[in-house]
Amino acid sequence: MSRTDNNIVPVGPVNTVTAGTVIKGNIQASGDFRMDGQLEGDITLNGKLVVGESGQVAGNVVCQNATIIGAVNGNITVKEQLELHATAKVKGDILINRLSIEPGAAFSGTCRMLDEVRRSEGKAAEPAAAQPQREGQGGNRPRG
Repeated sequence: MSRTDNNIVPVGPVNTVTAGTVIKGNIQASGDFRMDGQLEGDITLNGKLVVGESGQVAGNVVCQNATIIGAVNGNITVKEQLELHATAKVKGDILINRLSIEPGAAFSGTCRMLDEVRRSEGKAAEPAAAQPQREGQGGNRPRG
């Protein structure tokens, strides 16, 4: 999908769920997807997800790119770029490579960059195994 004059224009075929449609279950697709209806479940795409102004997703999202104009209540993982428009409402954690947020967008959760996560997981794996646990740190031991 590409953007022209604030309109989102599909480049190739796009799966579309129109306003007034409710889907209960998970969605997997290899192309782009536009959600103007409601989804109660997870969505996993190899393409771009657009959640339109009337669109609502109650579940986790995994995709290449995403534009949120409506609402998402769940965690979002975007391998490339996530755009939150002014009318977007997101409740959940975000894991992304690039992020664009317009003024007015609502976001409640944590945001981590994919590169940061990859670096911290690589660094944390080695020292954690090498360092013994000190008294009073971590574990489920009760404090005295």
